[in-house]
Amino acid sequence: MSTLGEMQQAFARALSDPEAAIPAGLGGRRAAQAQRRFAIYRNNVTASLIDALQESFPVTAALVGEEFFRAMAREFVRCERPRSQVLLCYGDTFPDFIAAFEPAQALPYLADVARIEAAWIATYHAADAEPLGPAALAALGADAGAARVKLLPSVRLVVSQFPAGSIWLAHQAEHAGEAGEGPETVLVVRPAMEVTLRVMRGAEGVFATALYRGGSIEEAAAAALGADGSFDPGTALVSLLTQGAVLAFEMENDR
Repeated sequence: MSTLGEMQQAFARALSDPEAAIPAGLGGRRAAQAQRRFAIYRNNVTASLIDALQESFPVTAALVGEEFFRAMAREFVRCERPRSQVLLCYGDTFPDFIAAFEPAQALPYLADVARIEAAWIATYHAADAEPLGPAALAALGADAGAARVKLLPSVRLVVSQFPAGSIWLAHQAEHAGEAGEGPETVLVVRPAMEVTLRVMRGAEGVFATALYRGGSIEEAAAAALGADGSFDPGTALVSLLTQGAVLAFEMENDR
């Protein structure tokens, strides 16, 4: 006799596979009718997850069209079910799925656009925190280079070899039609109630990425200057502070 846990696992597996037989114990005396009812339920579950993905990734869907997107999302749903009861969390691995999805290879930037949309959701639901203002930079003094930048919990960074940020912005009403080209680094942050997105290119993106990965200001500046000898680390740091992305500066003895 199957345990309750085994029955639940079998039920979940059957929901994921349209070819699977009806789970044991649901057949009853009218097996054919039970099979049809379960198929309807299975289809409704799948459709609701596809709808959730389409709502979470609207620009990704717009780039490929509804028919293609829903077919791609259906394949994702078949191999990955929600790991959380919060449906808003579903789809965090969807960008990686897109990157490996053969029919989507004609649009190599698509996965990075999806990563921006996933970052937007994560930023929106991140913990609140009070960012530092530009005036905080003066307090660092002569040891500023050794400091590491602690970013807000809401900060997400998407590094793309494509103009993924510009593509995303072009689908927003206030930026409609704007174009970009070349690699971009996209900073997503929510210093208050509103999620903001900043597109960075070249050395500025290198600088922000180094800080995001835990490098000191001096290390990040060296990496950025290696990409562009005219880069100004001070201006870039003020920009991050103005964006509301910095939570604190940490010295080595503070860590």
